[in-house]
Amino acid sequence: MNRPLLAPRRPGSPATRRRRHTGTLLGLVAWLCGIGFFLPVAWMVLTSFHSETDAATNPPSVGAGLSLHGYREFFGAGSGVSPWPPLINSLTASVASTLLVLLLAVPAAYALAIKPVRKWSDVLFFFLSTKMLPLVAGLLPVYLVAQNTGMLDSIWLLVLLYTSMNLPIAVWMMRSFLAEVPVEMLEAASIDGAGLTTTLTRIVAPVAMPGIAATALISFIFSWNELLFARVLTGIVAGTSPVFLTGLVTSQGLFLAKVCAAATVISLPVIAAGFAAQDKLVQGLSLGAVK
Repeated sequence: MNRPLLAPRRPGSPATRRRRHTGTLLGLVAWLCGIGFFLPVAWMVLTSFHSETDAATNPPSVGAGLSLHGYREFFGAGSGVSPWPPLINSLTASVASTLLVLLLAVPAAYALAIKPVRKWSDVLFFFLSTKMLPLVAGLLPVYLVAQNTGMLDSIWLLVLLYTSMNLPIAVWMMRSFLAEVPVEMLEAASIDGAGLTTTLTRIVAPVAMPGIAATALISFIFSWNELLFARVLTGIVAGTSPVFLTGLVTSQGLFLAKVCAAATVISLPVIAAGFAAQDKLVQGLSLGAVK
């Protein structure tokens, strides 16, 4: 006996109207949340173009005249202190550690996601457990090791630290991405005689490129914004941009226009990387999602 087909839901039915109203409400909430997160950043950028007198008014003056005084002060027009060495140090530490993280995380995630590794869930939990230790708890041992090995105030010490700090989360992310790689492609490559290196570079990497881009961007952001270890373990030679930013708070007071200009310039590399990898980031974050 054939069952009668269900009648299609009419566009003007109450259920359709409820879904439409719910979607509109959720979209409005999303816009409000986005504007709420963006307002402090917009205020920081606007304040960076004010003079110190206008930036220090209470309540703040929105319609004050624009000026590049804060940016000139940040780039050393008055003090002669250049921000370029800290910016180059941050770029070196972030890029080098991100490359090392990808170099180590992709093979590890490949072994956990595709190769038959026993108790792979225990391995993933071990990686995650390394993030349970507060950073400040490991600060003193790391300082003593760096002091005894002569690596204090070295940019390569930060590269090693940032690599070890970002590697667990990178393995977790890459494992979920590589689990979506079709097994048939890997079997075909194995039949054709492709080795591990060829499989990773020519088969896995192109398919999982969105996930690799997302992992690289997350690692770069974490490394660029890290302050605790950079503040304690570096000095004049290897100081990074966040350390330079904290040095703008002096005993003479807080010069808001200069600080906002510095924060805007220091944020530009992360913003530029996010915009450059925006499409890859969206694809990568949704690649390992539950369908």
